[in-house]
Amino acid sequence: MRKIYLLGASLLLLAGCNERISNPGPVRTSFSEISSLKIGNTGAAEITAFDPLTNQLFLVNNDAVTETSKVDVIDFSDPQNLVQLTPIDIMPYGGGVNSVAAKNGKLAIAVEGFEKTDNGVILIYNTANLGSPEVVVPVGALPDMVIFSPDGRYIVSANEGEPNDDYSIDPEGTVSLIDVTNGYQVTTLGFGAFSGQYPELKTKGFRIFGPNASFAQDIEPEYVTIDATSSFAWVTLQENNGIARVDLKRKEIIEILPMGLKDHSLAGNEIDVSDKDGIKGNLKNWPLLAYYLPDAIESFELGANTFLITANEGDTRDYDAYGEEERVKDLELDPIAFPNAADLQKEANMGRYTATTSAGDTDGDGDFDVLYGIGGRSFTIWNGRTGELVKDYKNLELDLLAAKASLYDDGRSDNKGVEPETVEIGQIRGKNIVFVGLERSDAIMVYELNGAGGLQFLQLLDGIESIGGSGHDAPEGLLFIPDYESPTGRPLLIVSSEGDGRVTVYMN
Repeated sequence: MRKIYLLGASLLLLAGCNERISNPGPVRTSFSEISSLKIGNTGAAEITAFDPLTNQLFLVNNDAVTETSKVDVIDFSDPQNLVQLTPIDIMPYGGGVNSVAAKNGKLAIAVEGFEKTDNGVILIYNTANLGSPEVVVPVGALPDMVIFSPDGRYIVSANEGEPNDDYSIDPEGTVSLIDVTNGYQVTTLGFGAFSGQYPELKTKGFRIFGPNASFAQDIEPEYVTIDATSSFAWVTLQENNGIARVDLKRKEIIEILPMGLKDHSLAGNEIDVSDKDGIKGNLKNWPLLAYYLPDAIESFELGANTFLITANEGDTRDYDAYGEEERVKDLELDPIAFPNAADLQKEANMGRYTATTSAGDTDGDGDFDVLYGIGGRSFTIWNGRTGELVKDYKNLELDLLAAKASLYDDGRSDNKGVEPETVEIGQIRGKNIVFVGLERSDAIMVYELNGAGGLQFLQLLDGIESIGGSGHDAPEGLLFIPDYESPTGRPLLIVSSEGDGRVTVYMN
């Protein structure tokens, strides 16, 4: 059994410099890798679900080399010896699988249409008989994430509704609620009713910007979490920089919570913006406002309140007919707003940084008066009812990874940084443990959560000494299995990595 070690938490890189603080030496951590299995090529291991009734693991497999899409099934009765079983073929039902979820002996599979702009379906299987789906439930366009509520009554699908490449078709983004106890009756909810709120939402950082898109068409639901009472769901609207709150019992979208902007000119919000400055983790302040643009979301309860954690990956629209990305050096900056533009646009400064052109020309004269960035490069805790930011964990992971230089990819400094992609919460001995996957650093950060906003760094899982020999390249999905569901009787963490098509199992 291999052990993973962490560099002492005092081994930090000071913001804006390359000096290390003293290192007290390696500290043994609690999670150890026990197995690893390569199931395919790039794209072959994305999202994972586990069924404790049959001890089966289900993995989304969109292999980019073979150009196939399926759900892999793994015998997980012995997590140290993973055995692949017959996969589930989804091709008769649509153009590709995007997500899986399991609960109470049921498996839900999110499948997009044969054209991604067509409506998709959720396939419902009995995990004890995977020959054919029990039910095929129609949902909105491009179902990107599916989840069961904790009580098993509801299945929720976030239907992203992306446009086609020439933007001639742009379906509405929607959320589908499937009532398991009522014959899998489905209700699909749209966002058109909120269009009148856009002026106010925009002032708080929410954005609608697709060419010729209505408010409802421009919304792109990404990821879902549900509270412990199975009453409310929260859905990230990634490209729009917001979160939707959904009342499951009333089957209604209650509100949109805009996520605001991060001011990188303020102390504490330092950022590395250049891959050409010759310094890894060169954290400094810059005249930049960044959209959080969250991908994955999780929730936890504290008293009567629900709090949310988002992984602020950042994402942009890049299609044949429209793309929003541009390097700062290629933008025309307003000479009054940026009197030092020539120096700012040098490649060793902000010149290489990838900004969005969707906003920033505040007076409509063709140059940029404000620079807007893509992604929070952080994970953030929010109040689930008010949307208030509780704590943004912005530079801690950057510092740790830069200190352990082999994991900080300076080539990504100009675009999304370490790229927090996914987040998972589990309980170990009564403590909430938070796992954050950093796609561009191929690492998992592990924290203990104290109260609503206190996080203590515990461990970094880098997979460098992976049993499979190659670690985990671009972790896309994290799945925590608690001790009472685990075949080993001990908590497990499953990492699925789309970069190398590998699933890795860690045991506490």
